[in-house]
Amino acid sequence: MAKIKTVYYCSECGNESLKWVGKCPTCGKYNTMFEEIKENKKNIHANLVLLNDNNLPQKINELVFNETTRIKTTLNEFNRVLGGGIIPGSLVLIGGDPGIGKSTLLLQMSGNISLNAKVLYASGEESPQQIKSRAERLNINSENLYIFSENNLLTIINQVQQIKPQFLIIDSIQTTYLDYIDSAPGSVAQVRECTHTLMKLAKNNSIPTFIVGHVTKDGAIAGPRMLEHMVDTVLYFEGDNHQTYRILRAVKNRFGSTNEIGVFDMQESGLIEVLNPSGIFLEDRSLGYPGTSVVCSLEGTRPVLIEIQALLSSTSFNYPKRMASGIDINKLSLLIAVLEKHQGFILQNQDCYLKVTGGAKITEPGSDLAILMSITSSYKNKPLNPDDVFIGEVGLTGEVRRTSRIEARLLEAHKMGFKRAFVPKKDIHKYKLPKEFTIIGVNNVDDVIKQAF
Repeated sequence: MAKIKTVYYCSECGNESLKWVGKCPTCGKYNTMFEEIKENKKNIHANLVLLNDNNLPQKINELVFNETTRIKTTLNEFNRVLGGGIIPGSLVLIGGDPGIGKSTLLLQMSGNISLNAKVLYASGEESPQQIKSRAERLNINSENLYIFSENNLLTIINQVQQIKPQFLIIDSIQTTYLDYIDSAPGSVAQVRECTHTLMKLAKNNSIPTFIVGHVTKDGAIAGPRMLEHMVDTVLYFEGDNHQTYRILRAVKNRFGSTNEIGVFDMQESGLIEVLNPSGIFLEDRSLGYPGTSVVCSLEGTRPVLIEIQALLSSTSFNYPKRMASGIDINKLSLLIAVLEKHQGFILQNQDCYLKVTGGAKITEPGSDLAILMSITSSYKNKPLNPDDVFIGEVGLTGEVRRTSRIEARLLEAHKMGFKRAFVPKKDIHKYKLPKEFTIIGVNNVDDVIKQAF
């Protein structure tokens, strides 16, 4: 009997090693090496008819570029996140926490598309009866939607060749396997090879393919990190299981802008589009309380108004606590240092807690001024004007810097009923807004604090 050969794969970068090491020599990550049975390379792709024999190198000056027509669904928020619609032959990865609604989103999208095209929905986690039960709830009953409960990727590909669908859904990539690879479904080797095979299938047959990816406890998609590099688009479906609102966020998109978001409301009848996200984030807003401010953040191309709350409380410990939900903790520490240095605030004996309401996450620098004003309001124990909105980046010297698309943010603030905005002073004369909306240009943090209270 032949000896079984094993190798160790890095779950982050896919590097192969003959022995276990604590630190991956390629990516430098610790404790990411996992043992797998080494597959027989001669059998890989032996049963797949996926290669294009007409694929030859071509001169770039002889290539003809044809604008690709995007396929639109009835979910406009979904189209927005993808950059305007689905690109034929694209491979899209959707990740999210268990039970967040990934399968519901894809089944609802499949029901919309199947009105005009064939869709094959292959699930390795649910039976056809379970999927039918969800489809009944979503009022989906199309003759062009095929449900296939199967884990073996070769069997799924055979059905693709027979049915010839225009769309393919794989739920999920961690439960799918190739039988000529001697490792369990979800392993590094299986996930890598299955994704590579699906990529070839999608590109050579122009079939848009959506694959569901499980996430780890840290929120990253499970499996090798190269999984996200292989696909064309990576979407994250986020939300709180205790709330009905869901956010679909693009973190990689070869055919559109990144950091675009779509907002949905999870109801009994399925996902309903939220056309005014600002109204959601501000619907339970507390007025007249210290420590709250509003920022118009930019999510992709969409301006969204979000409330930021700060709470300062005295502590007797030598090291005050700094906690943040929705923003980077390092940004909070930086802005506290700016207030201590340039405003003389004594915050060494104050615990600071910061929260972005509605479960949103803010990464852009245009939110700095609103965060700083929330902390200032809590420190002074004075509420800010509820009709004010703050936009701008704060530098280490206390200056307020310009950020992108300020005019679009101001228009969104005016539409939501705000009456005054604090923005960087440069180019303030170029903004065209109604006269009843007041724009106050500021140069530094001291200017904002003096005029806001």
